[in-house]
Amino acid sequence: MMTRCLKSLMIAGLTAAFAAPVHAEGADVGKAEFRASCATCHGMDGKGKGPVSELLKVPPSDLTALAKNNNGVFPTSAVYQIIDGRNKVPAHGTHEMPIWGERFNPIMNVPHTVDPAYDALDPSRELREVVVRTRILAVIDYLNGIQQK
Repeated sequence: MMTRCLKSLMIAGLTAAFAAPVHAEGADVGKAEFRASCATCHGMDGKGKGPVSELLKVPPSDLTALAKNNNGVFPTSAVYQIIDGRNKVPAHGTHEMPIWGERFNPIMNVPHTVDPAYDALDPSRELREVVVRTRILAVIDYLNGIQQK
């Protein structure tokens, strides 16, 4: 019971921590996340012409044409899987894009190695996954909003 209460409080705290500054500034979380994590390759407009795009072996996709290239339907599930990157999708070929499912995880970004045995027992493990999913879904929401008409 106590663990469940702690988890609920931690989720509420994480949600408030992410939501409060955004609402205070009137900013779009997905847009901010996209600019911080994706724009270097895909460009600020999402069309695939970011500052490092010419240095990549495989040119970044035009993320504004995802729905257009999918019969007018935004491919939410496929985009989620590609951004997350932890489950390799053979049809997508090699994975040149960073594995954001790992990079968005707060514990993976600490400046030291985390013992896997400790990590498996850490009660915040589920909460970290909530943070990962929230960040990915924010980017997806933003991408859905910038699709070509």
